[in-house]
Amino acid sequence: MNRTFALWLILLISAIVGSVAATTFYLRVNVRERLIISTTTSLYDTGLLDAIENAFEARYPIDLNFISVGTGIAIKHAERGDADLILVHAPAQELKFLTDGIGVNRKVIAYNFFAIVGPETDPAKITEVPPSEALQKIVESGRDGNTLWISRGDNSGTHSKEKALWTTSGFDWETLSKESLWYINAGSGMGATLKIAEEMSAYTLADMGTYLKYYKDDLISLKVLASQGKELLNVYSAIAVNPKLHSNVNFKGAMTFIKFLISEDGQQITAQYGKDTYDQSLFDPAVKNLEENTNQAKWIREFAFFDSYECPPEYRVNYEDLYD
Repeated sequence: MNRTFALWLILLISAIVGSVAATTFYLRVNVRERLIISTTTSLYDTGLLDAIENAFEARYPIDLNFISVGTGIAIKHAERGDADLILVHAPAQELKFLTDGIGVNRKVIAYNFFAIVGPETDPAKITEVPPSEALQKIVESGRDGNTLWISRGDNSGTHSKEKALWTTSGFDWETLSKESLWYINAGSGMGATLKIAEEMSAYTLADMGTYLKYYKDDLISLKVLASQGKELLNVYSAIAVNPKLHSNVNFKGAMTFIKFLISEDGQQITAQYGKDTYDQSLFDPAVKNLEENTNQAKWIREFAFFDSYECPPEYRVNYEDLYD
């Protein structure tokens, strides 16, 4: 081996070693955890989660990956271990998620209200009447052939709320859903359902966050016709997947994200989101309201707490400081 070849060999080995060291250092510094969040469409479609993601990822070495679906499907993802965390708005389904041993450490993070929206002509004459009376008028008008109702029909939180409202209005949802001449199951997310209602000049139930975004963006011309009353309250919660059920879930990352959502910074993002564009917040932060026990907090406790707990003690895994 001549001296020139030996020198080149030494330089090559040094370059390889240096490259490996640099790559190792880069990976150590830049490789980020992955957190999979199965979320209701209303939080995702409004863009709120984009704002939260930007702030969170700037602070923590965790990449957020959102799966936007209805609450029912979000829960299915978690049951299979395909998500680390769910963001949903259907308390009855959330309680089952906890009691089945799938979810832990539930925290209420935000709220807004549902509204019955429809064409400006308002053929059922429901403007500013209480929700129960509005639905009774819609049924009567629908059966007379003058009105259409579009249901999400997807077992989402909004769909669950719709079914509950039919019950409190004196109707059996199963019966109504078979009256296909005026009751239409869209089987789709909130945005798509609003567009269908727009195209068919129909009524539907919408969360105010998604409605305001679609209305202000000129995607729909539907009007808010009935929006008053605590029965239209819409509460959002975050629930981590039980690490004892699925060992592959990123439980630590999920709890880091939940703590950010309920932190002062996280709640401020929620409180401010939409004000510049829509002249009002699309969602209200829940934590401060609950601490101050406002009227809205009383409604939240009545509607979305279980035996006076947002998360009963038996469904908590560590992190007891969340409930102090």
